[in-house]
This record gives sequence, C-alpha cells and structure tokens, in this order.
Amino acid sequence: MVQQLAGQRPEEEAASPAGRSGLRRWLALVVLVLAQFAVWLDNTILNVALNTLASPDEGLAATTNQLQWSISSYTLIFAVMLFTGGVLGDRFGHRRVLLTGLVVFGAASFWAGMSSGAPELITARGAMGIGSALIMPATLSLISVVFDRRERAMAIAIWSGCSGLAIAAGPLVGGALLERFWWGSVFLVNVPIVVVALAGAVILLPAARTTVRTALDPLGVLLSTVGLGAVVYGIIEGGHRNDWTDAAVLGSLVGGVLVLALFIRVELRVDSPSFDLRLFRVSEFTGASVSVMLTFFSLSGSMFSTSFYLQGVRGQTPFEAGLNLLPVAVGVLLGAPVSARLVRGLGVGPVVSLSMLTAAITFLAYVRLDLDTAMVWFWLLMVVQGLAMGAAVAPTTEAIMAVLPQERTGAGSAVNNSMRQIGGVLGVAVLGSLLTSAYGSDVEPSLAGLPGPAAEAARHSAEATRQVAAEAQLPQLVDAANESFLYAMHLTSVVGAGVAALGAVVVLLTFRRRAGKAAAQGSGA
Repeated sequence: MVQQLAGQRPEEEAASPAGRSGLRRWLALVVLVLAQFAVWLDNTILNVALNTLASPDEGLAATTNQLQWSISSYTLIFAVMLFTGGVLGDRFGHRRVLLTGLVVFGAASFWAGMSSGAPELITARGAMGIGSALIMPATLSLISVVFDRRERAMAIAIWSGCSGLAIAAGPLVGGALLERFWWGSVFLVNVPIVVVALAGAVILLPAARTTVRTALDPLGVLLSTVGLGAVVYGIIEGGHRNDWTDAAVLGSLVGGVLVLALFIRVELRVDSPSFDLRLFRVSEFTGASVSVMLTFFSLSGSMFSTSFYLQGVRGQTPFEAGLNLLPVAVGVLLGAPVSARLVRGLGVGPVVSLSMLTAAITFLAYVRLDLDTAMVWFWLLMVVQGLAMGAAVAPTTEAIMAVLPQERTGAGSAVNNSMRQIGGVLGVAVLGSLLTSAYGSDVEPSLAGLPGPAAEAARHSAEATRQVAAEAQLPQLVDAANESFLYAMHLTSVVGAGVAALGAVVVLLTFRRRAGKAAAQGSGA
C-alpha cells in the first residue's frame, strides 16, 4: 500500500540506482524534505502577515476580501492541480517535474515578495500554487525510487513528520521576519530554500522515468479551476459588498455551480480524470473525505480570524502572534501518533468522530475570547484544537487508503488531499465573508458621524476602521472596531463549530455502517 500511495511503478523500481551509498540516499531525502518543507511553510507563514498586509503604512492596504484571495488563490490552484502534478510526473519523469515545480515556486515567491499591490500579490500566489502542485506528488514518488522496500517506510515517516515541523515553523519564521524586515520577506525566504533544493536535486536525485504514459485531462483541470474560482469569488464578493442579491455575486455563484456540474459530467466520462469522482462510490471513502473537508473548512476559517484577533484586538507583534499559535502545531504533532493506538483498540469511527467533535468544541470556545482573555487559556485552547485535528486527520487518511483497492490508492490520496485544500479554500471564503459582513453591519452605527468616503472605507475591516480613527483622531472608534470584530469572530466561530460537528456526524455514521458490515461478515463466517 505504501508503494501505491507513493506512486510506485515497476518501471521506476527498475530505475532505482543500485549500489547508491546509504549516505547519498539519505542526503537525497534531505533534498525532498527541503522541497516540501517550503510548500508547507508557505501554507502557514502568511497567517501572521495578514494584519501587516492590511496596513496602509507597513503593507499593501489590502482589504479583507483581497486578503482572502491572497490565501485562496494559492490554495485553490494547489487543490485543483495536485492530481495533475502527479500525472505529469508519471508522464515526463518525477525529477524533471520536481525541478520545474521548484523553479516556478521560487520565481513566484520572489514575485510575491516584490509585489507592488494586492492584485499582483494574489496573482503571484496563484503561480506559487502551480509550483506547489508540481512539487508535492514528485517528492513522495521520488522517495519510492531512491529507497528500497526495507527503508521506504522510514523515509516516508520522516517526510511526513517534517511537514508537521514546517507547519509549526511557519508562524514563528513569519513573525521573526516581520519583526526585522518588510512584509515581502515572508515570501522571499522561500528563494534560498528553493536554490538549495534545486542544487541538491540535480546532484543527488535519479533521473528515473516511468514508461507508463498516463493521459492528461486539461479540460477537467480548466473546468474545476473556473468553477471553484467562480464560486469562491461569489462568496468573497458577497461578504465584501454585504449584498448577496448583487448581479455579479449571483451570476458568479450560479455560473460556478453550472461549470462544476459540467466538470462532474466530463470527469465521469473520461478514462483518466484529473479528479476521480468514481472513488466516491465507496461510501467510507466519501464519508472520510467529506468529514476531513468540513474540518479543514472550520480550521482554515478560524485561523484567518485568529491572526487579526491576536495582532489587531490584542495588539501583539507578528512574532508574539506566531509564538502564541505554536501550541496548535505542537498539538497536531502529538495527536497523530496517539490516535493510531486508539484506533487499533476502538476503531476509526469512534476515535475520529470524537476528535472532530472536540475540534468543534474548541472552535465554539472562541466565543469566550475577548479583550482581556488570559493567554494561558488561549494556549490551552490551541493545544486541544491541535490534538483533536491531529487525531482526526491521520487515521482518516489511513482509513481512506484501507477501503480502496491497491491500484486506486494513488488516485485516492490525490483526491483526499484535494478535498482538504478545497475545504480550506471554502472555509476562508465563507467564514471570511461572514466575518466581513458581520463586522460591517455591527460597526456601521459607530461610523455615523464620519464623512461618506471615510465611513465606507472603515466599514470593510477593523484594520481600516483603526486607520480612519488615527487619521480623524477619534480613539473611541478603535474601541468600536475591537468590539465589532469580536462580535463578528464569535459569530463565525459558531458557524465553524457547527460545520466541524457535522463532519463528526458524517464520519461516525459512515464507519459505524462499515463496522456493522464487518461484524455481520464475521458472524456469517
């Protein structure tokens, strides 16, 4: 199963470099870990930079919907092209695709760091998503080329563990850079990592190439990108305009849904789909994938608002915010191995559903966060949230692989990873838009005495309100901004908790049914 998950092919096994020294193999693993480290670092490093990017003085004066797009453009492209990256590796060679992905990712990171405005940053982040989608499948596939069966499991375990370290390091590295440099440094930090990984890949990685010529699905990639992009645009713009009946918003939402319907029709007809919908005929796969998507929906939405809470409402520096977010990453690292032991004794359904329900409770507990909440309480909340997320995601992913035939695990892994990313995109879009519209409605009475343009600018975000308050010398507006933001964050946390709880119900019902089938088969035997 590990071979299939890694994209192992008989032709690639033959291409493994016999006689390569042990040191050379493990140095090759360092290169592969470094490549994916940059990808996962970028997934979290931006969180602590959001408040800075919103500042007219220190950042790009980005609006809330532009900040949503700076996250969503990357995640959206990453999600819809992840499977394509694996197919391109099968077709043209995984080292070649890895090198291409590193070049694209490094160049786009430099572009993002040097952007002169929010629209340019959003475009550059989308290009970074293309690079990430090429890098991720190639790193795992190359592990199966470099290592034999005896060492491969250990190599994959190291590869997986380092992704957790990157997630934990993101807020800390981002905060440290923003303490000393300008906002673009959180993107430029990727460039030296990419340069080292490129040099190592050329020197240490084998140029193995499979003879399997997997067909491409460009129409599927195009339709999924356009459809999801239109839906996300409609959601974000609906919250920004606070008018869901606007023609542009409705047109985008309806058009996106129609394009996605066409995408489903096309994917069910092609032999090599970019997103294999046939996998959802397995009910356990469907339940596990949907539940993970819903949980990442809530997590991504909550992380979006948490950065503004720490740096805006609580007035923390980016580095302080990064330190205060570290407990959630520590919890994820601890939760995964603990859940593996519990699943062996209790089964997937009870363990994962309880973990997701615990995560939902932590999202709901955001309603207790205010201006004076002790940080010890916040750290405890983050640790429990991380433990719950780690305990939910690891066994669910393993369960997804277990219910699929071996020849389908590669596609199943790609679809599962895409579902996580799509959940994150929708979480930022939906909960971010709810945050924006709720804030605007609550703060509006406090803006009554301002001139029209100033009031309109202040309505869009707490950062904009604070800026207007400083320019107009109205300190009372800062208090209004903080109170309205807390109201909006509490509202979104309730919605996020409800979505995560729905994920717990889905996985419990799905795997209870599977456990029932297994028990019936056992008694019949």
